[in-house]
Amino acid sequence: MNVGIIGAGTMGIGIAQVAATNGCKVWVYDANAKQVETATIGLEKTLTRLVDKQKISSEKMVEILANISIATELKDFKDCELVIEAIIENKEIKTKIFTELEKHVSESCVIASNTSSISITSLGAELQIPKRFIGIHFFNPAPLMPLVEIIPSLLTEKSLADKMYNLVKDWGKVPVMAKDIPGFIVNRIARPYYGEGLRIVEENIATVEQVDDAMKRLGNFKMGPFELMDLIGVDVNFSVTTTVYKDYFYDPKYKPSLLQQRMSEAKLHGRKTGKGFYDYAEGSSKPEPHKAEALYQQIFLRIISMLINEAVEAKRLGVANDEDLELAMQKGVNYPKGLLAWGKEIGYAKISETLQNLHDEYQEERYRQSPLLRKLN
Repeated sequence: MNVGIIGAGTMGIGIAQVAATNGCKVWVYDANAKQVETATIGLEKTLTRLVDKQKISSEKMVEILANISIATELKDFKDCELVIEAIIENKEIKTKIFTELEKHVSESCVIASNTSSISITSLGAELQIPKRFIGIHFFNPAPLMPLVEIIPSLLTEKSLADKMYNLVKDWGKVPVMAKDIPGFIVNRIARPYYGEGLRIVEENIATVEQVDDAMKRLGNFKMGPFELMDLIGVDVNFSVTTTVYKDYFYDPKYKPSLLQQRMSEAKLHGRKTGKGFYDYAEGSSKPEPHKAEALYQQIFLRIISMLINEAVEAKRLGVANDEDLELAMQKGVNYPKGLLAWGKEIGYAKISETLQNLHDEYQEERYRQSPLLRKLN
């Protein structure tokens, strides 16, 4: 298959690597021509490390690089059967490039967006042929993360979702089908992991270090919410939360954090800027949290209850089937267990009681329960 990639950032070049590894001929385009050159050099270094670690052969490295070409303009995609866009999360910019792209590709070419939070229907509706448009959402880093969300719009041709599902499966990924709702599966369900952690810190209930430690020790999460925000980028995480909040008509469940906004404004974006919720300067070390068992239990139960409630609501609304809901959270954000199974293990009655207590204390819609939660056992 001939595949075009628009955007040569970390995500774009990562998707290009995945496609090229699986024998596709890939063309990579970026409005900033220098970025494509930089990304290609970076990819060569990445592949060299994989050869050194004996993850791939030197012959495979040569094959992957030979499969990738630099596109200097969109008309270079004229022979592509699939074009995946992976640029800035801005609807107007994406729409503009799709409109231009349609002038140069065949009518049968599939056009896809790697957007993490923008409505696929709203993007596809601007195309001359909206039935060929679909969401194919990879997770960062694309070569390593197994999950890919396949999101058809209301206008997508029915058979196209299955076709793209099978394609990314052939590429060695774990695809899941998702409804075109804000945040799709992972970015919708995962919001409380960050949001509730931020609220706990904002209210001086616990420190950043304590929240992270509690979720790792009691929940066996690989990273606490603040470590994860620093890795993702505090600004990126805030942007996704803001988009989901707006797209759900300002539902209090997804209300962004003032602390995260201030961190974004201060350019304390995490690892990429050298400082976020933690300091990443050379020689710096993370503060040791004061361990308090009762507090840790409170933190864990509060955050996990919000996550499980969100998964149950996604089940109720048919965002995805149960298997895909569980797979998405485990393969997309490395959760140690599927949230529906976790709810059953803790006891849905306990989750319901926790949320009811939070609702009674705060008197906020933020803590309302899914109508399905009390019916589960």
